[in-house]
Amino acid sequence: MHSEYPSLITALLAPGRYPGDITCVELVQTHISWILMAGEFVYKIKKPVSLQFLDFSTLALRRQCCEDELRLNRRFAPDLYLDVLAITGTPEDPHWGGQGDAIEYAVKMRRFDDNQRLDRVCQRAELTQAIVGELARSVVDFHAVAAVAEGDSCRGTPERALAAAIDNLQVLAITFSGPDVLGRVTTLRAWTAVMGAQLAPQMQLRHTQGLVRECHGDLHLGNLVLIDGRVRLFDCIEFSADLRWIDVVSDLAFAYMDLLQHQQPGLANWLVNEVFGSNGDYSSAPLLRFFAVYRALVRAAVAAIRSSQAEGTLQPASSEVLAYITLAEKLANPATPRLVITHGLSGCGKTMASNQLLLTDTTGNTLRLRSDVERKRLFGLAALQPSGSGFNSGIYAPDAHQRTYAHLLKTTQALLEAGWSVVVDAAFLRRSERDAFAAVAQVCKAYFAILAPSVPLTQLRARIVSRQANGGDASEATLAVLENQLKWIEPLSPDEQVLSLTCGDAPESKGLLPAQTRPNPLLTTKPAL
Repeated sequence: MHSEYPSLITALLAPGRYPGDITCVELVQTHISWILMAGEFVYKIKKPVSLQFLDFSTLALRRQCCEDELRLNRRFAPDLYLDVLAITGTPEDPHWGGQGDAIEYAVKMRRFDDNQRLDRVCQRAELTQAIVGELARSVVDFHAVAAVAEGDSCRGTPERALAAAIDNLQVLAITFSGPDVLGRVTTLRAWTAVMGAQLAPQMQLRHTQGLVRECHGDLHLGNLVLIDGRVRLFDCIEFSADLRWIDVVSDLAFAYMDLLQHQQPGLANWLVNEVFGSNGDYSSAPLLRFFAVYRALVRAAVAAIRSSQAEGTLQPASSEVLAYITLAEKLANPATPRLVITHGLSGCGKTMASNQLLLTDTTGNTLRLRSDVERKRLFGLAALQPSGSGFNSGIYAPDAHQRTYAHLLKTTQALLEAGWSVVVDAAFLRRSERDAFAAVAQVCKAYFAILAPSVPLTQLRARIVSRQANGGDASEATLAVLENQLKWIEPLSPDEQVLSLTCGDAPESKGLLPAQTRPNPLLTTKPAL
């Protein structure tokens, strides 16, 4: 029985070897661990393997990694990670603790409902906007307190980040048989080298800014669990400092990529926008794409290693490996970007409409800028922090208004140039403001559209009163603001109405700007990888 398992694991499948009234021991194995589930506890034993990215080949190394796993995961899950236990005796007759030298070590964890892992929640079509928002808060909160790499540290440098990506591609290259897949891997390697070199100055700048931190390192949906309504992180990278000390956006990129792989592009949008809306890290968008490609290829490599361990020989790429390679290619070669701006009076539903645009977007490649949030950020305020400003004063004075729109315009252009589609949630009551963004779309060869929700004036007034009473929104618009907007709003002209969206329209369905009725293929066709 269980002849495919080592003697130690076979022996530990016996319920009587555990304290308490245990009737069954369940075993799950990954490419690097044996996981034994007995009653309310889980015991994780590392396999004696040596791979390109980790070394568990000796007992001393496995013990050290168990201790590191306990320490690191207690940063965000101290109630789940309990102890490191020695296993004594013999492989055929093991004991937890006891006399004599240890023959193996295990991390003891408190068991949780495995069905609440986010990958399984997603598979049941139960992953919601609210859960992903909770995930975003958990990630932002963790990154805010994670240890920071010293400015002169070699950890998380551009050289280390690129080396990790190239090493991972090398794992793929030596694991496969078949020229077709090897050709695709070679092309992705060339893309990685070129983009890594282009992005190296930004990576170095972020290193000096303290954005390389001791992160999770393996932040896919299978390492996230919903407990008592909160998303909890677990099972971070313990075996490699280089894979753990990374830019925070590389950590985020894993969860973003995994949502795309689970066919949830709208929720992938929502995650990134909730994180960036909180921390304002929009400048990292080019890096997010680079690291998302890397993360897809990490999952491809893990799947390839798992397959080679099972078969013992070079194998053709599995469907799982091919799916991750295809996703990496798609991420590396995004479609023509789109710019959507909103238009309308306070309370007309611009944010709700742009929410829907993000959640129904099938590309998973859209970032939103909210003027109410970015205005406060520019002036050092949190999104929900009252500014104390009156009408046409403080952060709403004419010069502050111009500064806010200039910031939105500059950020929008940078995001479009990085290949991201953009939604700008602002009033855009003046034609000149709309024209400035339309011009940027034209320069960036992006589709352009205007999202213009409209409701009766009585409903506008009711919404504003309700929003002020309830709080919980970045907008500080009052009835007085609305009345003044009514005096100087410049409605959409006939040529703009052609570009106007209603909820459910795809932005590209409206075409490009009138001056570009058809995109120039030489300018909009993406180069082959």
